[in-house]
Amino acid sequence: MSEQSSGPGVLSPVGPNSQVDDDGARQALLAVRREVAKAVVGQDATVTGLLIALLSQGHVLLEGVPGVAKTLLVRALSSALSLDTKRVQFTPDLMPGDVTGSLVYDAHTSEFNFREGPVFTNLLLADEINRTPPKTQASLLEAMEERQVSVDGTSRRLPAPFLVAATQNPVEYEGTYPLPEAQLDRFLLKLTMPLPGRGEEIEVIRRHAAGFDPRDLAAAGVRAVAGAEDLQRAREAVAGVAVEPEIIGYIVDLVRATRAAPSFQLGVSPRGASALLNTSRSWAWLSGRPFVTPDDVKALALPCLRHRVALQPEAQMDGVRVDDVLGSILASVPVPR
Repeated sequence: MSEQSSGPGVLSPVGPNSQVDDDGARQALLAVRREVAKAVVGQDATVTGLLIALLSQGHVLLEGVPGVAKTLLVRALSSALSLDTKRVQFTPDLMPGDVTGSLVYDAHTSEFNFREGPVFTNLLLADEINRTPPKTQASLLEAMEERQVSVDGTSRRLPAPFLVAATQNPVEYEGTYPLPEAQLDRFLLKLTMPLPGRGEEIEVIRRHAAGFDPRDLAAAGVRAVAGAEDLQRAREAVAGVAVEPEIIGYIVDLVRATRAAPSFQLGVSPRGASALLNTSRSWAWLSGRPFVTPDDVKALALPCLRHRVALQPEAQMDGVRVDDVLGSILASVPVPR
């Protein structure tokens, strides 16, 4: 898509996408959050993050202790969007072909036929991705980056839209294989799913006491309120969100500050800066604005950057938290006016 200046310092797309009437698509996606809330209590921020990832064509790392409804959330989201979803439980003995698919010999035809793996879906829940060896973790890289799977020299396209929601447990590391920095950088967002507050937990238990069955989303009232067409229209509209050069400079200043922070041994790469720009655009569009503000950038900075940095060993020993360092950077980098 070509771009040109539509005013002093403002970048906006030209061509047919600039004429897209996107209000219907926005309302449809906002309705998705209400539908998911019928099944999942108190995770509106996570649902919004997943929608932003879909709009930005990225993937999400979900971090939370067992029992905070990570699987239920992805299933409810796919139902509200009328998309296909599959779940893979990552284990130490899982092989790459168990994820991507493999060639299977057909005795009737004496030929090898490709049998699709669970990655051939719209929303793939990669449960406990850090419990499988690096070889199997890496099998997702091509799918995440190229939206295709290559087996025996043949590339096969994945369905569109396609999103990987990978989960990991933040408190149990025995028998796990931590994702390397290069693979973490492939995830657009890292979303943390906290334990519910007292009122939210009461509502969860009340629903279960009333007969809520997490395996029957239709009975919970979750219905399809949007689809792939709405997502495509929304993506075209997001591409039309204006970004001033001052905002681009602000994003660059933030990521460069992570590289100079004494507590970090690894700062954010240019890919991270691009991800922060794209997600800020998506959030601005969801909020009903045709332009990105510094507050949009701040709102997405933590989920977009927290998995792209690495603490110094001394900082880890002192109990320093990544989010605290990023918060200090957000507070210290001058905001454009």
